Amino acid sequence: MVRRRRMVRNYDPDKPVSRESLERIAAAAQRAPSAGFSQGQRLVIVTEPARRQRVAGICEEPAYVAAGFDAWVSRAPALFIPTVSEAIYHRRYQEADKIQEDGTEINWPIPYWYTDIGATALLVHLAAIDEGMAAGFLGLADYTDLRSYLGIPPDQQPIGVITVGYPLADRRSGSLKRGWVPREDFAHWEQW
Repeated sequence: MVRRRRMVRNYDPDKPVSRESLERIAAAAQRAPSAGFSQGQRLVIVTEPARRQRVAGICEEPAYVAAGFDAWVSRAPALFIPTVSEAIYHRRYQEADKIQEDGTEINWPIPYWYTDIGATALLVHLAAIDEGMAAGFLGLADYTDLRSYLGIPPDQQPIGVITVGYPLADRRSGSLKRGWVPREDFAHWEQW
């Protein structure tokens, strides 16, 4: 399944995705790890065609089409918008079992909420493949309009849009010509 994972940018708009499949994808994504079991991750799942079209506009889909890609955001039968709340993590780490001996919250060396929502997003991708579908991801330069349109609460930060559906042939990213980093440069054993 991991080897089949790739970013797909074209979907069959005439092949619907069942609500049950989408619920299984969401259930799998909910199993992502979270620091202190804070569970600050959330998903907004958009399936209604007019709403998907509006989200595609917010994602500047016409610019993708002008660059030679298919209308992949609006054609995807489902859009998953992963969000995360930093505030939920802070509240969790102020609870009795997580607070430090001096009564303060830990000094977060890494914003682990972003690590956790990344895991959630990857599980959406893998669960889509497990359902016989495919997924893609795109980020936005500004999430203000998406947040407003979907009613995402102020404490939840969207991190992108994951497209899900049955894949059609698509234009692959030119970035793939770069190839994979050699394994010996990627994985270091025992020390760097």
